[in-house]
This record gives sequence, structure tokens and C-alpha cells, in this order.
Amino acid sequence: MSEAKFSKLLDYETLKQQFGDADDQSTRHNTAKPAPAFDPEERLFDTSSDDKKKPGLSGSRLRSYAFAVLTRKEYAKAELIEKLCLYAEDRNEVLELVDELSRENYQSDQRVAETMLSSQKRKGKGPNQIKMKLKNKKIDTALIAEELKDTDWAQQAYELKVKKYGTEVTKDPKLKAKQIRFLMYRGFEMDTIIKAINRKADD
Repeated sequence: MSEAKFSKLLDYETLKQQFGDADDQSTRHNTAKPAPAFDPEERLFDTSSDDKKKPGLSGSRLRSYAFAVLTRKEYAKAELIEKLCLYAEDRNEVLELVDELSRENYQSDQRVAETMLSSQKRKGKGPNQIKMKLKNKKIDTALIAEELKDTDWAQQAYELKVKKYGTEVTKDPKLKAKQIRFLMYRGFEMDTIIKAINRKADD
């Protein structure tokens, strides 16, 4: 074996002893933990370490992680704060960073709200369901107030009713109650539901 290859092998063994399962005792006495090379979330699943503390990101590393998170998907402001706080050293730094990202439009509750509205409508969800989901993400429903107002929820409810129960207007109280419960569960208002289940195909 050449000296170069032998040297690489020694380096590998050294790293293995430092960071692997082979020498837990040495890592207990070493308080300086290596910074995460990639995604700090990986540290949560690192069973080779007995130190389960968060990585403690700050400065440029915290900023880089925030951008990495936002490239994966849109986050509501409150969600992003809690996400970054899982790995950040200082919550106040996170709050300042997220405010900056919002000002620069890298993060936008408006975009999250509009995306959610479009997605939930495609899934056949009514306004009450959508408002509840926005509230859970701590997003102000006023951001999409116009879009909610302009949507023809009666048409949405009718199409959903037809897809599930057909175009016939039932006179059976039990079936009518079942249709009402179905549309209420989907998040539609009662007056919208009544219009939908009583609407005839030629109306």
C-alpha cells in the first residue's frame, strides 16, 4: 500500500474515532462540537452523539439555513420563526432575520395565503376550512379577504354535492341531513349549503 493511501486510511480511522461510536468517552469531554456541514436537521438524527443539543446557528450560518429552508417551500412568518428557533442560538436574532426576510419579500404571508386558498379550493374545501387553516398558521385572513369574497362558494358547494350525490334534489330528510353534514365538514356556510342541495340541474 502506498504512503498516500495509508495516510488517507489513518485520517479516516482518526475521524472515525473522534466522531463515531468507537470513542464516546472522548466526545463527552470535548465540549467543542463541530458545526453542521449541511442541514442542521441531520444533527437531530445523529445517534452516534450523546449530545442532543441544537446546533446553535448564528450569523451567516443561520442566514444560509433560512434561505435553504425557504427554497424548499413557502413558510408563513410564524412557522419560519419556530422552524429557525429549533436550530438558532438566539431567538431575538431569528426575529430580526425573519423581519428582514419579510421586508425583502423572501418570505411572504400573502403568497402563503394565496397558495393555500388555491390549493384548498382544488380540494373542495369551503371558506371556513380555509380560514381555520390560515389561523393555524397565524396568517391574517384579511390578506385574501377579496379573494374569499369573490369566490362563488355556492357553485363550489354545488359541484361538490353533485360529485358525491348526483344532481337529484332529494326529499328524504335523512339523505338531506347527510348532504348538509358532508358540506359542513368541508367548510361551507349553512346558507351556501342549502342553496347547493336544493339547486336543480337546470337552474
